Amino acid sequence: MAEQTESSIDIDASASTIMAVIADLPAYPQWSDGITEVTVLEEQGGRPLRARFHLESGPIRDTYELLYSWEGDSRVSWQLTSGDMLRGMDGTYQLEEHGSSTTVHYRLAVDVKIPMIGMIKRKAEKVIVDTALKGLRRRVAEISQG
Repeated sequence: MAEQTESSIDIDASASTIMAVIADLPAYPQWSDGITEVTVLEEQGGRPLRARFHLESGPIRDTYELLYSWEGDSRVSWQLTSGDMLRGMDGTYQLEEHGSSTTVHYRLAVDVKIPMIGMIKRKAEKVIVDTALKGLRRRVAEISQG
């Protein structure tokens, strides 16, 4: 899984506020397209260590588990430990605070068990990354306002 997709977005909030939204995995169905349920299986230091996700996005349905690694409010990464359709999913959110706003960098590499042309896989990753960043920005704005 050497190839990955990455993008970034600026959000008008502190890194700690954004990381709190990222760490609230059970709330993902409220803002992350296709995620229908998240169960935290294990926590460490008050943050999820292992979690099970249920995904329903168009014809794609999967249940998969991720293992997380947290570095304060600046970075979180994860990797797939099991999945039905997924063979691999490695990702990272890297946060850089700039005064009252924060740049969120998102990197993602996905590998599926069914054969798929690399170009199509990268396009799917790009849609996932862009949708996730926009959803994150919306969710942070909702939390901050209310």
